[in-house]
Amino acid sequence: MSVVIAIDAGTTGVRSLALRPDGTPAGYAYREFPQHFPNPGWVEHDPDDIWDATVATLAELVGRLEGEGETVAAVGITNQRETVVAWDRRTGRPLHRALVWQDRRTAPRCDELREAGHLDLVRRTTGLVLDPYFSATKMEWLLTEGGVEAGPDLALGTVDAWLVWRLTGGPDGGVLATEPSNASRTMLFDIHRLAWSDELCELFGVPVPCLPEVRPSACRFGVAAAGTPVAGVPVSGVLGDQQAALFGQACLEPGMTKNTYGTGSFVLMNVGDRCPEPAEGLLTTVAWTTERTGEVAYALEGSIFVTGAAVQWLRDGLGLIRESAEIGPLAESCPDSGGVYLVPAFTGLGSPWWDPYARGTIVGITRGTTAAHLARAAVEAMAYQTRDVVEAMAAASGRRVAELRVDGGAAMDLLVQIQADQLGVPVTRPVVRETTALGAAYIAGLAEGVWGSPDEIERSWRADLRCEPRADRADADARHARWRRAVERARGWATAG
Repeated sequence: MSVVIAIDAGTTGVRSLALRPDGTPAGYAYREFPQHFPNPGWVEHDPDDIWDATVATLAELVGRLEGEGETVAAVGITNQRETVVAWDRRTGRPLHRALVWQDRRTAPRCDELREAGHLDLVRRTTGLVLDPYFSATKMEWLLTEGGVEAGPDLALGTVDAWLVWRLTGGPDGGVLATEPSNASRTMLFDIHRLAWSDELCELFGVPVPCLPEVRPSACRFGVAAAGTPVAGVPVSGVLGDQQAALFGQACLEPGMTKNTYGTGSFVLMNVGDRCPEPAEGLLTTVAWTTERTGEVAYALEGSIFVTGAAVQWLRDGLGLIRESAEIGPLAESCPDSGGVYLVPAFTGLGSPWWDPYARGTIVGITRGTTAAHLARAAVEAMAYQTRDVVEAMAAASGRRVAELRVDGGAAMDLLVQIQADQLGVPVTRPVVRETTALGAAYIAGLAEGVWGSPDEIERSWRADLRCEPRADRADADARHARWRRAVERARGWATAG
């Protein structure tokens, strides 16, 4: 039986997942890679660490599949978006550590651009906001302050482009390409024309020839080169991680909405084939494009920077838990947070606030506050932040979210129920929670004919847990109102005198 392998290059590690044609996983492998924090608010990765983790997971997974007599029909790639890699196409050598999507070093530059009147151009062309989250100011920083020199051998791209290039041969004929779901996160891409914007590239000083070619999300990018664990296998689909999760959750019709609770959380609503006008507090992004049908799908997105990362902080920063899996039982050991609210604005606040100067805040602590209350507050914060985004999304789109599909490593039973209580609608978690990798496998398999149509993908989606709202509505609203008071105390903190 042929399987499709998805490479999921996330923020803290790489997972390779094998998927059978019936939609069931055939195995996976995972490797973490180091995080680098050279200054407060700076977050970096070594691109070679990402590549090494990719090769290691592929080798482990393919070895296991060969032992079971299963062959690989296609490889898909999904990745942390916005993170910027600069490398030399002649040598394959990274020219700087990758600047990660969480990195905030260009916040002052974004302020300058906003004050100079460039926000309207950015919003109108890209569907984004002027925020250090996105790639353009990171690329500009590498070229002006990071020691990276423009030239014929320079490549600037997101992690997907780095992996496609390495996987298809690197300096020996590697394909330098990306696709619209990733390109639309760079702040350099015209989401209406589906092409790089010369005007924005000039504004940020990014040479267009250094950027990858933009191809459809579902198409054959190339063939894996000799010496890689999947040599000879077509690399046939690429999606940014959150668009991949939208696809993997089978949110294929306009109005369908998902949230992924990972390091951060990302709410996406499929809004169909027409690019909507910019919406206050939200982003407009390309969801996917397909070569075979010419389909283009757009999405509204709310980006929440810290959710699961708050659990990591409780584990690594405070030592309240030894393993992340302990957060659920600890949080469930108390009925509520005891009036404690944690606003995890460790790297600023994303949607719907877009405040890079917000900072993490805990309010409501009393002498009776325990580790369990803090754990509960961290879980509740995930639900409150999601409610903020969903309400903004419903107002912008004119569509009420009738159901939220959720996934990701932090989508524990307790959180799913709290989320349903806060939204007042059913919240559903699928059997296969790794929907980011699932979406990358589906998009690659669709390009290679493993699945004949999106309808086949939709039929393979299965629910594992569905929670109906059961909390008193007035109580849920009162808790959310107190959360909003806590958010106001967190905002603008880094600029306070």
